[in-house]
Amino acid sequence: MRIVVLVKVVPDTNAERTLSLETGLADRATAALVADEIGERALEVALTYAEAHEGTDVHVLAVGPEESTTSIRKCLAMGAASATHVVDGGLVGADLGLTAEVIAAALGRIGYDLVLAGNQSTDGMGGVLPVMVAEHLGLPSLTNLTAVTIGDAEVSGTRLSEDAALSLSAPLPAVVSVTEALPDPRFPGFKGIMAAKKKPVEVLSLADLGIDADDLSTSRSIMLAIDARPPRGGGVKITDDDGDAAVRLSAFLAENHLI
Repeated sequence: MRIVVLVKVVPDTNAERTLSLETGLADRATAALVADEIGERALEVALTYAEAHEGTDVHVLAVGPEESTTSIRKCLAMGAASATHVVDGGLVGADLGLTAEVIAAALGRIGYDLVLAGNQSTDGMGGVLPVMVAEHLGLPSLTNLTAVTIGDAEVSGTRLSEDAALSLSAPLPAVVSVTEALPDPRFPGFKGIMAAKKKPVEVLSLADLGIDADDLSTSRSIMLAIDARPPRGGGVKITDDDGDAAVRLSAFLAENHLI
């Protein structure tokens, strides 16, 4: 079985992230680039399965700038066998629809039995990319799973809602997205780090995937305006001067739909 894990490289969430007011894109120069943790959790699911099932091939697919190499190598150090990195200047500013097309084309080249991804990245937080990829590939998709069970011919899992826990399943091949309820990703050890240096990473351009970069220049999403995030206010402070703090606190919570 070949499991392909989609990994996105994002600005470090522990650093201050800003938006370029000229391009409307995240300013990736203001923070270090790291593999998104939700993608690493998806990778952990694949690696755990591979450890228990001999012959499973875990492959990492990343679409991003050249600076993504370090994060891709980390995924290989964690235990992935190989990786594909799609990097092309024509992808700068690509929206979710265009990105999904590129990922689907790359998956067609790589081959897969199961595609695993995080439910949403920490930078864009679109939350729809796995479903869009599944639509391009004509595959069933199981989204926002809090538990995943991979079988020989099907994948199943649990999705939690406000009212119930849903049990879902789909035949393979399929696309699955997971949430932060999945186990923490492992840390790569020294042996894994050294082995990662020799593992294959295929670097592809849009031309390699048969995609015309000129087609990507006309994004389906049009940005009409850009504005900086307003500074955070000081909030509301309630003091119990007249013994009515509880009443005013309840009114504040109700007004903001918190109770």
